[in-house]
Amino acid sequence: MSSSDDEYEIAVVGGGPAGLTTALYGARLGHETVLIDRGGGRAAMMADTHNVIGVTEDVSGNEFLATGREQVQSYGGTYERGFVTDAVETEDGRFRLTTNDAEFVADRVVFATGFSDERPDPPLPRTGKGLHYCLHCDAYMFVDEPVYVMGHGEAAAHVAMIMLNVTDDVDLLTRGVEPTWSEETAAQLEAHPVDIVHEDVAGVENDPDSGWLAALEFEDGTRREYRGGFPMYGSDYNTALAEGLGCDLTESGEVDVDNHGRTSVDGVYAVGDLTPGHNQVPVAMGQGAKAGLAIHKEIREFPRPTEEIARDGAVDADEVPAISPELMATAVAHEGHAGGPREEANRRGEPEAPAADDD
Repeated sequence: MSSSDDEYEIAVVGGGPAGLTTALYGARLGHETVLIDRGGGRAAMMADTHNVIGVTEDVSGNEFLATGREQVQSYGGTYERGFVTDAVETEDGRFRLTTNDAEFVADRVVFATGFSDERPDPPLPRTGKGLHYCLHCDAYMFVDEPVYVMGHGEAAAHVAMIMLNVTDDVDLLTRGVEPTWSEETAAQLEAHPVDIVHEDVAGVENDPDSGWLAALEFEDGTRREYRGGFPMYGSDYNTALAEGLGCDLTESGEVDVDNHGRTSVDGVYAVGDLTPGHNQVPVAMGQGAKAGLAIHKEIREFPRPTEEIARDGAVDADEVPAISPELMATAVAHEGHAGGPREEANRRGEPEAPAADDD
C-alpha cells in the first residue's frame, strides 16, 4: 500500500491506449495507481478512431483518450499531467520517477511512451487529410482511390505493394533519393503495377471543399492526383527512460518484452507502440490488460504463499480485505459496484437518478 500521496504500487508513464488500459486494470484491481502523461502522442493525432469495437468512427483520438482518463480516475487511479525526465531504481528495489515539478515512487513501473513517426525531410507543405502513418488503420479510406507511398527503403516498397490489395492506383515516391531496398524487393516491385516516381515534390494541391489531398506537383512539371498517402521513414522509439533502467532493446530499437510486457529488469514493464508488434489501438489495449493482470498477480496480498504462512502463520481476519480504505470507498460508490447507486436502483425497480444539471 502507498505510504504517502506520492507513493504508489503501480506507476504508468504514458497516457495512450496501452498506458490507460494498464492503469485502468491496476486501479480496478485494487492497487494504488498513478498515470503520468505528458499529453499528445500518436493516438491524440487521430482525427477518427478505426478498428475499435464499440467506438464509432466519428470519435476523435482526443475524445477517446479523454474518456479513458475519466475511467481511470473513476476507479480511484491518479492522473498527473507531466513529463517524466528521469527514472531510477531505489535501494529498496522500488522506482523513483521525476517530472519537472514532482517525484513519484512506485513498486512497479510501466512504460507506455510509444514512438514518433519519422517525417519526410524536407517536409511537405500541408496535405490536408492526405498524410497518414497507419497502414492498417487508414488503408480502408483509400479503397479504389489513387494513393502514394513515400520513401526509399524496404518498408516503403512493401507498403506500396500491400496497398494494391485495396486500389489499383499506387505510386511510390522516392523524392530524388536513391532506393535502398534489396534486389529481391526490386524484382518484386517490377512484377507489381506500382509506378516509381523519382522526382521530388514541388507543390501540393488540396480540395478546398473536402479538405482531402487532390494532387501533388513534381519538379519535372508533372501533376499526379492522389487522395492520400503513407510516408515510410521509420520510427523513433521513446526508450530513454527504459534504457536508463537497463532494459534490453530489440535489434529494431523497441523495448524487449515477454508476452505480458515484462522487460529484462524486474519490476519494469513496457506496453504499446514501445514494444514489438502491430501498432494498433486494440493491440495496445490488449497489451495493457495483460500487463495489468500480470502485475496484479505479482503484488496482490492474497492468496498468501505457503512459505509465508509457514513462517508468519495464518491470515488474520483483520488483515482482509487488502484494498486500501480510499479505493474501497471509491469502489463502493462506483456505479458499477453491486451496491452502487445504479445497481441499488435496479434492485428496487426504481429509475436511475438523473444526472445533475451543470447549471
